[in-house]
Amino acid sequence: MGQSVSTYRNLGLFLLLSALWGSAFMAIKAGLAAFPPVLFAALRYDIAGIVMLAYAAVRTEQWRPRGRGEWATVAVGASLMIAAYHAFLFVGEQGTTSAAAAVIVSLSPVLTTVFARGLLPDERLSAVGIVGILLGIVGVVAVSQPDPNALLTSEMIPQLLVFAAALSFALGSVVTTYLDSGVEIETMEAWSMLGGAGLMHVVSLSLGESLSAVTWSGTALWSLAYLSLGASAAGFLIYFDLLDRLGPVEINLVSYVAPLFAALTGFLFLQEVVDIWTAVGFCCIFVGFVLIKRQALRRELPQLRAALGNTE
Repeated sequence: MGQSVSTYRNLGLFLLLSALWGSAFMAIKAGLAAFPPVLFAALRYDIAGIVMLAYAAVRTEQWRPRGRGEWATVAVGASLMIAAYHAFLFVGEQGTTSAAAAVIVSLSPVLTTVFARGLLPDERLSAVGIVGILLGIVGVVAVSQPDPNALLTSEMIPQLLVFAAALSFALGSVVTTYLDSGVEIETMEAWSMLGGAGLMHVVSLSLGESLSAVTWSGTALWSLAYLSLGASAAGFLIYFDLLDRLGPVEINLVSYVAPLFAALTGFLFLQEVVDIWTAVGFCCIFVGFVLIKRQALRRELPQLRAALGNTE
């Protein structure tokens, strides 16, 4: 009985996390009608960072980073995984659908493997893994459908910005692993959120954005609250819990369930329609991820079945 309860709990939390992070793309798209994009992202992490810092103070032995190594890890997280990722994503989503943005972002685990080859010597990549990376690139091309004669048109730039967001997050995740400072993950996330929010406020001011440009409305308030407290604060609390229970390989699978929720919520709330190329791109990226992580998935498949639904 206890095993069954644990199984359903893990499955429920996994789907909830996928829903929170997938629907965040819809909430971003909805909120962009009311907020300047970089300011919107900064305000999101002002709130989320305070919540996460309070959580770190209660749950960790060391709520504040110490020493150069730990602060360096926080600086990488703040600049690449929070500030660059969200600034590019929020600006890019002004010109693309929720589902397309989520699919392009789902390339991050594939890109992580590419960066790991250069910074983490222990990371090996076989011929099959190279095929997986190429499939991921094909997936992004399918979503963006670039015109070689017009790569910098208004139609292409949003997809390129979202791709830059995925690149930033992947590079940041590899560099923080490379630094291996030992800072607790909750502490790193909390201070990275606050530092990233500060960097985005600087960028926002340099772009001439201001609170006076915000159109305050019910949509503005719920989108900001949902992104700050739901997708960020609650989402990361669930992430930390599942990371301990399932491990990093299984958690990566959230990236491939989230686009389904992004497409569904985008359709229900914003009347966005998913075209066939977005679906094809998603399939290519997912297959690429499976090829790259095939050995880890094979090793952990029994645990994955037990954690996410095998109650026999």
